[in-house]
This record gives sequence, C-alpha cells and structure tokens, in this order.
Amino acid sequence: MTISAYQFSQLFNFRDLGGQRGAGGRAVRHGRVYRSDSLHALTAEDRAVWDRLGVRTVLDLRRPREIEKYGRVPEWEGVHWEHVYLRHQEWEEVPWQHSAMPLADYLVERYLAMAEESGADIARALGVIADPDSAPVVVHCMAGKDRTGIVCALTLAAVGVPDQDIAEEYALTSPNIARLRDTLLRAKPGRTDLDRIPMDTPAEAMLRSLAGLRERHGSIEGYLSDIGLPDSAVSSMRTHLLE
Repeated sequence: MTISAYQFSQLFNFRDLGGQRGAGGRAVRHGRVYRSDSLHALTAEDRAVWDRLGVRTVLDLRRPREIEKYGRVPEWEGVHWEHVYLRHQEWEEVPWQHSAMPLADYLVERYLAMAEESGADIARALGVIADPDSAPVVVHCMAGKDRTGIVCALTLAAVGVPDQDIAEEYALTSPNIARLRDTLLRAKPGRTDLDRIPMDTPAEAMLRSLAGLRERHGSIEGYLSDIGLPDSAVSSMRTHLLE
C-alpha cells in the first residue's frame, strides 16, 4: 500500500519505502518504513488515514530547538515517539548560496560530513528501524530531505537495494518539496527564507555520497559497523523488511 502525500492535508513528502528490490531479488515490504516531512503538521482530519497505516513508531531526527518551535507528532493512541537528534553542522554555517560549488558537490560534502559527525546517532536510528516491533515506523525531519534521506538511503542499502534505485527514490523528494515551497509562498508572498537551504535532491548527490562512504569504510556494511551498528541489526532489517 503506497500512501500519497496528497492524502494528508499538510504533508508534502510522505511516502512508503516499499517496493524496491533488495538482497536476493526480494522486494522491500510495503507498510514497514515510511518517510516524511515533519509530522507536527498532521491535523485531526488526517487521523483516519494515519490510523489505516497502523504506525507504531515515529522516528524524529530534528534538532531539539526545531521540536520546541514546531511541536511533535500528535499524541495519538498507540504511537511511540522516538527522538534521535542527528548532530551536524548548521546549513547556514556553510551556505550553498555563497559557494561556487555545483549543488551535487555541495550536498555530497554535507552528507558525508553528517554521516561521520552523526555516526552514533545514525546507528541509533537504524537500530530503531531494525527492530521489527517498531514497525510500521515513520522517519522524518523537517522537510524529509537530508537527514531523513540519509537514514532511509542507508536502510535501503543495508537490505541490498542497488545504489541507483536508492538514488532514484531519494530524487522523488524534489517535486514534493517544490509543492511545499509553492504552498508556503502562496501563504506568504515575497518571503526569502525558503532559499537559504537548497531544496533539490539530485540523484547524483546520493549516488556519490554512497560511493564516498564505500571509499572511506570499504563498504556500506563497513560504515555501519564502524558507527556501531551490530551485524544482528542488519540481519534483522533483512528479515523483517524484505519479502
């Protein structure tokens, strides 16, 4: 079952990771891991769709100040909220707008830095996803683009999905974020703060980020081991996320 963002009133980047082909040609199961923009935007009118998903766990990757400012997922019955803060340098500290870098180069640099700086946090997040009792789980940050993109890419890589398919899944965010941006601009014409962080998600950026982790750690499995994710967690992901 694939849930479209259009079925939620205020979410723009909600989707199911299911359907990709992983190890042994087995498909990633639908309805186990979803990814999204920030779930604080859920409203009472979204409850029926949400309940049909049967979500058990919300994995919130945002900074504490983002949670304080915007709030968290509604405290609906049966939903466990897990906060795993991915520590990384503020985007504003290394703005793309003041760089001559192509966007893909900039994102690769930022993603590899995040993967190293937040290694222990990423391991914690993947540990939640690896636990079958957490499923169905929704992973989100603010836009569901970068932090969520990295965690979901590593989840798919861990279960054997090819890099090209992972990168194509990551690239699906661009049109979703474009819709979000248009909606925000209609609500407040002339705002300029939306341009501080690049919104596009070119497939090349994820392809090269995964390649960069392999170059540094020998393999994706080597990276996962180096950040402290046990082999048993990877085995668990393959068991409960693959058909």
